[in-house]
Amino acid sequence: MSLRFHEIAEGGHRILNPFTHDKLALLGEVARLRPGTHLLDLCCGKAEMLCQWSLGHGIKGVGVDISDVFLDAARARAEELGVADRVRLEKGDAGAYRAQAGAFDVVSCLGATWIGGGLEGTVKLMLPALKDDGILLVGEPYWSSEPPVGAYESLGFGPDDFTSLAGTFDRFEAAGVEVLEMVLADQDSWDRYMASQWWTLSDWLRDNPEDPDAGGVRDFLERSRRSHVEYGRRYLGWGVFVARRR
Repeated sequence: MSLRFHEIAEGGHRILNPFTHDKLALLGEVARLRPGTHLLDLCCGKAEMLCQWSLGHGIKGVGVDISDVFLDAARARAEELGVADRVRLEKGDAGAYRAQAGAFDVVSCLGATWIGGGLEGTVKLMLPALKDDGILLVGEPYWSSEPPVGAYESLGFGPDDFTSLAGTFDRFEAAGVEVLEMVLADQDSWDRYMASQWWTLSDWLRDNPEDPDAGGVRDFLERSRRSHVEYGRRYLGWGVFVARRR
């Protein structure tokens, strides 16, 4: 899916992953944040995590994303919550971003491990910016049960893109890190992320019938509805895994 389709579909979202605000708050507690914690968030989207944790835990951080649309929303959110002085937002390719070595207590990448060619590559990409005693937060899909062959095409994933929950732990181990904790999405989290996009997309199509991308957006909406109710809710899990160097 093109970046523009993401920007349209998630126009009404603050969290650009299948996490509710309650799950995001729980993750902040699980991560043992404290005032002054320095966080680097790769593919930060609208930076709701950075902004909420800066407000609630007193952290500071840097968010990197390629989308001007998402970054504009992130800057507005930081101003709204009064944390703009503690949150810096940068436009760029998160996969090519080079932070100062060992500068961050936490490095996160939620739902975008494609930046490193998969989970293992993304973990290795994240580690140089992390302090020796720091933690990684990695958001990653997994198969909650073995999907039928049709699920791959419908959901747009290859058979090797993701694995089972246990297999996901194996991939972390292969990347040289230990999983300490996890917060998993549930079906309601997925519904709130996916189903709420359908209304947004439908409204956009009504308002923009002559847009050159209208046909593509319509196709995406139809695929999104069908793939979620037929396969996604049953077979696809998602979680954020807390890890550190072994």
